[in-house]
Amino acid sequence: MLAFLKKYLVLLALVLLSVNTFAQKNDAILSTDQVQKAIERGAILWDVRDEKSYLRGHIPGAINFGEVGQTLRDPNKEDYIPIEQIQKLFNAAGLDISREIVVYGGRGNPYAYFGMYTINYFGGKQAEIYHDGIDGWKSAGLSISTEHQTLAPVAITLKEQPQMNVTNAEMQKLIQAGRAQIIDARTPDEYAGKDIRAIRGGHIPNAINIPFEDNWQEPETAMKLSKKQVSDNAGMALKSTVDLKKLYSKLDPDKETVVYCQSGVRAAETAVVLKNLGFKKVKVYDSSWLGWGNNLQAPVAEETFLNVGALNAKIAALQGKITQLEEALKTKNN
Repeated sequence: MLAFLKKYLVLLALVLLSVNTFAQKNDAILSTDQVQKAIERGAILWDVRDEKSYLRGHIPGAINFGEVGQTLRDPNKEDYIPIEQIQKLFNAAGLDISREIVVYGGRGNPYAYFGMYTINYFGGKQAEIYHDGIDGWKSAGLSISTEHQTLAPVAITLKEQPQMNVTNAEMQKLIQAGRAQIIDARTPDEYAGKDIRAIRGGHIPNAINIPFEDNWQEPETAMKLSKKQVSDNAGMALKSTVDLKKLYSKLDPDKETVVYCQSGVRAAETAVVLKNLGFKKVKVYDSSWLGWGNNLQAPVAEETFLNVGALNAKIAALQGKITQLEEALKTKNN
């Protein structure tokens, strides 16, 4: 009887592990009202923006230790820095991952989702995301703080949860087996190999291109902001649940789903959205296109290659123009 019970418990643990590949609450995307209630419960607020933006105004009580993409990642490979360094940063900031944590940045910013993913990846179970972030908070007319907030240091041990992501070797096996549905969360130009951001351009065979911006009410908002065609980022608010379900209606929520982008950041946003919609087996291909496109043995659809010579020529031409402008400015000032 004891032997049977042990086998049953092992089987149950394996089932739970397979179901919870992306350890996240199904209601993890919070509204402004829900953030206020989380604050009343004593949740930690983590502002993942750069320090200057944080000090210009943040949600009262929020902590910050720099822009998450720069602070926690290797600048070249764009992978996590060593876990010991991340643990030191978290503990010094009082970021206790055993507690409820609400992560935010600017509205729609994928780095906020990357911050939430990071908490889950290192063992947190109560991470949540405030998609509208500081912009939603300001729009609601709520108070803003410009003081640097600190929490008492903690001594939490981080432990990686490898079941949440897919390695390069595992991605190769998934492609060969054809048993997973794959979402490419990059832009259409990246997907088609027109915008090359590794040695090669293109996409993973059989991947479906659904840019992460398509999760927003107005996917072109960032582009319109850069061209000053709109005055705010309200269009980056999430689509309704009904519209998000339509966006991913061709996918099976019960099938293993892998999301990738350039380095895993944009993919984190889509992965959280999918989990919130009820997708049960969501993983992020952490190395994403940097890992796949730079591996010349990996198969690529719509394959293109980076023309280093042409790129160097463009850089040289730009440098020449900069030199001319600098000389013109010197002449004018003299």
